[in-house]
Amino acid sequence: MTPDQIVCLDSNAISPPAGHYSHVCVAGSFVHVSGQLPIAADGTPLRGSSFVVQTKRVLANLDACLKEAQTSRERLVQVRVFVTDINNWSAFNEIYKGWIGAHKPARAVAGVSELHYGLAVEVEAIALV
Repeated sequence: MTPDQIVCLDSNAISPPAGHYSHVCVAGSFVHVSGQLPIAADGTPLRGSSFVVQTKRVLANLDACLKEAQTSRERLVQVRVFVTDINNWSAFNEIYKGWIGAHKPARAVAGVSELHYGLAVEVEAIALV
């Protein structure tokens, strides 16, 4: 791949994008992962599920995207998290810490008024190939 080439991919391990975008795009050495929602592989939004269940699904979807781009969570550079209830920040942080281990990429957590399908959490990320 040349430095100015962009390759956009979708993971077969998660539901197809619902809109006009790709799960992940690789540009040069960087992997850009689109916002991942807690949506099961069959396309079912986990709207009625607990915040913990939704968070674990989002991180599993993120893993699937990273794998499709032939990279991993250990190569993450930045993670952006959107939650509809900022009081869930500490719960997210604990689950995230267990998921990512000792690696500490840059991160932002923002409270938002709502997310698509009435879900509680969304995560987007940037990693290195």
